[in-house]
Amino acid sequence: MPTILVTGGEGTIGTPLVDSLTKQGNRVFVCGPFHSYKDNYFRCDVSEYRQLERLFDKIGPVDYVYHLAAEFGRNNGEDYYEQLWNTNVVGTKHMIRLQEKLDFKMIFASSSEIYGELPEGVPYKEDTPFKYSLRHYNDYAMSKWVNEQQIRNSIEQNGTKTMILRFFNAYGPGEYYHPYRSVVCLFIYKALTKQKLTVYQGYHRVFQYIDDFIATLGTCYKHFKSNEIYNVGGREYNSTEELADKIIKLLNLNRSIVDLVPKEKANVVNKRPDISKAERDLGHNPATTLDVGLPKTIEWMKKVYGF
Repeated sequence: MPTILVTGGEGTIGTPLVDSLTKQGNRVFVCGPFHSYKDNYFRCDVSEYRQLERLFDKIGPVDYVYHLAAEFGRNNGEDYYEQLWNTNVVGTKHMIRLQEKLDFKMIFASSSEIYGELPEGVPYKEDTPFKYSLRHYNDYAMSKWVNEQQIRNSIEQNGTKTMILRFFNAYGPGEYYHPYRSVVCLFIYKALTKQKLTVYQGYHRVFQYIDDFIATLGTCYKHFKSNEIYNVGGREYNSTEELADKIIKLLNLNRSIVDLVPKEKANVVNKRPDISKAERDLGHNPATTLDVGLPKTIEWMKKVYGF
């Protein structure tokens, strides 16, 4: 079975991914910026080349690297832009340099943010960014687009092998609250704690339940195709106002906790990806609806936070 390294493997997505890869019988290693008691875990800040090089010296030859390590999110990237650029861009460049030296295959975690605000009617297809000028509203989006260019250059100039996955809104158990988390986590936690929900009018997103997402992410190495890009997102398309209403109804709360706001800074209005390529090549099947996934997420958060 392959030897696989997951950077950022103790995060919201990394944790269930590592579980999935391990259950399949792979030899799996994890790295992150903090210490851990786990035998397969190594402390490593990817923005520090010496630490990353030492990591590979310790674990030996690697077949695949899932490169998830990143500073995540628009507002987080604005408030902590130093860490964002060091981790996302310098860290990815370090990984590419080692990939050129050690010849492992990389599965790179990109983001829906790279599309920016597209002209009305332009589809969120994998090749769209190469046909239209991109308008990015935040540093996180810029950093992920820079990452994709770093990777493409290395593929073309040095023959490295990398597959890029553009992640769209995953939610579900395992996402612990903090102010920079995803919209589902933010809405549920704030509703549980009777805080106001800031809801931006007219904004739409797709949502995919974490189990459906990991089912694809955890097996995509078996379908590895270098220099290919895949949108990995949901089918269910809702406004953030509809999402808030579903959560309020499930918690039997009054809609007065909703604070409607016309525009969100540093964000795009609508995102609806074409996921047909991932469905065809990776077997992606985001079948869990919000009506099924939200109650599971709410119950998990109630248990975790003692509600």
